[in-house]
Amino acid sequence: MPQAGHRHLPHLTVPVPVPVPAMPTCSPLLSPQREKERERGSDSERGGRGEHSHLLLHFSAPRAPRRGGRQDAGLRDVAPEETAAALAAELGQLRAKISALESSIGKQTQELKSKDDGIQKLEKLIEEKSQKIATLQSEITSIETKRSLAAEEQAGKANARAIELEKQIEKLKKDIEAQNSKKSTVEARAGDADKKVQELNAKLEKLQKTSDDQKRRIQKTEHALKVAEEELMRVQLETTTQLKQLKEVHGAWLPPWLVTHTAHAKEMMSGHWNEHGKPAVNSLLQKASEKSVQAKKWAEPHVEAAKTKWIPFIKEKWVTMKTNAEPYVQKVSAKSTELYQASKDVVLPHVVKAHKIADPYFQEAKKVSKPYIDQVAKATKPHVEKIRIILKPYTKRAGHVYGNFLEKATAYHQQAQATVLDYLHQHELTKEFVTEELACSKKQKKATRNSLASRL
Repeated sequence: MPQAGHRHLPHLTVPVPVPVPAMPTCSPLLSPQREKERERGSDSERGGRGEHSHLLLHFSAPRAPRRGGRQDAGLRDVAPEETAAALAAELGQLRAKISALESSIGKQTQELKSKDDGIQKLEKLIEEKSQKIATLQSEITSIETKRSLAAEEQAGKANARAIELEKQIEKLKKDIEAQNSKKSTVEARAGDADKKVQELNAKLEKLQKTSDDQKRRIQKTEHALKVAEEELMRVQLETTTQLKQLKEVHGAWLPPWLVTHTAHAKEMMSGHWNEHGKPAVNSLLQKASEKSVQAKKWAEPHVEAAKTKWIPFIKEKWVTMKTNAEPYVQKVSAKSTELYQASKDVVLPHVVKAHKIADPYFQEAKKVSKPYIDQVAKATKPHVEKIRIILKPYTKRAGHVYGNFLEKATAYHQQAQATVLDYLHQHELTKEFVTEELACSKKQKKATRNSLASRL
């Protein structure tokens, strides 16, 4: 019986190598690169094993029997030594190849073992890492669940808080709207109150102005009445004294019946004045004041409209017209002065010539008419003296009455002037007409009246 692992060959025993056990398969946790390396190693091992088995089969297969017993016998007889030498050489070669293959297989097995050890270590590391990853994943899931629960709780709390805040905001909005409505109503009431206060202030100012005007007018009328009463008293005293003087001096040049009639007429006239004339004048003055107040009230809106609309428009037009007409006015004034100067230069020598020509004739006429004028003056002088003496008491009385009349007229004129000036000062339209020239003209008129009264 041949030994295990060896096959019986003629004159040769070839040891058959024991096949290498298969490597354990990779775990599913190995990387694809590591799996590829192991597949490559297994393929190379399979190639070596195939080659080795092929050689063993080549040499271990029994040779086919040769045809013819002669040939076999001849060969056996002729070259048994040669075949043995060839087979020995082939066996040596095969053994060398087998030893080389075995050494390479040993190296590969060692490499595979080292790789398997590395793979096992890596698998252990991968298992540890996977366990750690699993623990981390479990921790992460637990944390996520906890966080989700906490987030849900916080979200629920936040939603509840948001709902409460929305309710509070709605309440605040309603309160703000109510406060705004109250504010608007209060502001409207305040605006109405301000308008009413302004209207009342305007009415009070108007009433104050009217009362002040009425007070001024009353004071002026009272002053005028006092002055008139004083003048009447003075006139009455003067008339009584003059009547007494006339009676005493002129020896009652008026008849007594005329004096009694005049006194009775004066008494009747004074009584009629006190009963009818004075109240009529007072009522007339009161009506005039009322009419003036009504006229002021009626004219106020028109005056305001004129102030706001017409006066600025008129001023603008006046300024434009003034600016446009100024060069023409300058030209006209220059031409008029030139024309006046030229006419003066032309007329003056003719006037001088006429005066020179007429002066001797005038002197001759004066010389001729002077004796006749002197004679007429001498003849009429005594008659004029008599007439002046006769008319002297009447002229004195007339002058005194005229002077009293002028004084009363000047007083009333001053009152009217003061009222007119006040009225003009009250309005901006008429303020421009109150100038110094108007006051000077009135002063000049007053001076002329006083001079006339003094002359009389």
